[in-house]
Amino acid sequence: MNAACDVVYDRGTTERPAYVDSAFAGKCKVFPKPLPDGREPRFLSYQAAWIYDDHLAKISEKSRQIGWTLATAYRIARRHAEAGYKLDTWGTSRDDMQAMLAVQDCMVFAKVFDAGARDLGMQVLDDKGSSGHVIAFSNGTKYYSLSSNPDAQAGKRGNREGDEFALNPKNRQLYAIMEPGITWGGQIELFSTHRGTTNYHNQLIVEAREKGNPKNWHVYRATLQDALDCGFLFKLQKKLQEMNPSDTRLEMDEAAYFLYVKNRAANSESFNQEYMCIPEDEASAFITYDLLDGCKYAPGVAWEVPLAKCGELYAGVDVGQADRFVIWVIEKVSGLLLTRRVLEMKGASWEAMEAEMYAMLDLPNMHRLCVDYTGIGRQFGARAQKRYGSRVELVTFTGAVKEDLAYSIRARMEDRTFRIPDDPVIFADFRGIRKETTTAGNIRFAGEKTALGHSDRFWAAALAVHAEKQPVGFFMPCSLSGGSSDADVSRYFGERALTV
Repeated sequence: MNAACDVVYDRGTTERPAYVDSAFAGKCKVFPKPLPDGREPRFLSYQAAWIYDDHLAKISEKSRQIGWTLATAYRIARRHAEAGYKLDTWGTSRDDMQAMLAVQDCMVFAKVFDAGARDLGMQVLDDKGSSGHVIAFSNGTKYYSLSSNPDAQAGKRGNREGDEFALNPKNRQLYAIMEPGITWGGQIELFSTHRGTTNYHNQLIVEAREKGNPKNWHVYRATLQDALDCGFLFKLQKKLQEMNPSDTRLEMDEAAYFLYVKNRAANSESFNQEYMCIPEDEASAFITYDLLDGCKYAPGVAWEVPLAKCGELYAGVDVGQADRFVIWVIEKVSGLLLTRRVLEMKGASWEAMEAEMYAMLDLPNMHRLCVDYTGIGRQFGARAQKRYGSRVELVTFTGAVKEDLAYSIRARMEDRTFRIPDDPVIFADFRGIRKETTTAGNIRFAGEKTALGHSDRFWAAALAVHAEKQPVGFFMPCSLSGGSSDADVSRYFGERALTV
């Protein structure tokens, strides 16, 4: 990618520099280029390029965990440390926790600048005025780290920082409010991993590269491979050696580390997006990021609650032993379907999987459970139905049934009446579902098979949603031989049940 707007930065060196300590145990083959005086650079070249670029508008697409937020924190502290600096900086992060972490990162560097200034009889930090979301500087300026709400940016003047910009579900609106704030001075800097081809973050980058760059961006791109080529693994291995000398990543070179990260990703699509700056194609996705973001629990919500204390419960079970055995439990509350448990087992015995499913069915508030009755699930499902009767529905995965299940759960997501955990593995599982048309014109739904599953979580969730569509009343668990004793009734419904 070498459009006129793209920023170019140096790569590392394969010659071991003199600054590398003789005790360094890492097996990396690429090192950051030494500074002119031979010292090790504090930042990698892509970080340094971003830090020292004072262009009015900058945007980056980046890999995860390569130090971009840290470099931005240093940049903010550095400019606010200047005695004559006059502008505030307003940052926005994915959520409140990330906003506080951004302040903590910036404060580390601000204290370094402050310590140096005090040695010269000056100061950088204001002794008062800082908090969990604000850093006050002695020149009268402040750095504010705000929540993801676009309205929080309204009416503010000064620099704008958009951390993980693509992950904000209202990022188009956020940009529209942020951009006018630099009219009287300041910069706007947006940086993020991708979130699909239709996301506004990606649209801004495409506009800059392919449509004449009307907003005059400087565009940065740093994939995992780019970072490794700049000496990232050396920096990582230095840290790992300090923290845990037995960490196996110390034995990896760049090629081995690349494969290590790739193999740990949820699937190839996720790896490309999260680490290689290749946004996922929303046009081919049955479940889009907009749907997932609209249905995920808010940060900090305790969605796993004791099932016995829930109201109406419904569950779906996707049966697998080589793949995953998944039980997805939802609670129905005022028309909403709230995920309360996602239980996964891989390679477990049939007895262990059966015991987990029976524990769910033994709950008196479990109204219905739908179980995959295809292939290896047939005997499994038949035994459950014999024991629990009509509360267990056996679902054979024909093409028509899978189509109904898939569209039913998507309809719930479109209506925003289904809540799921904000979990990248679950997101990848849902995103892995593809709607395909066969040569005969038939519709079929297929899930990408990866090390983390075969869209097992999606189908378990879809079965749970299906279970709620045709609820039945309470059912008394009984033994395989049939019948329920007075002790059973008392156990599940209390002593009063015996006299009702």
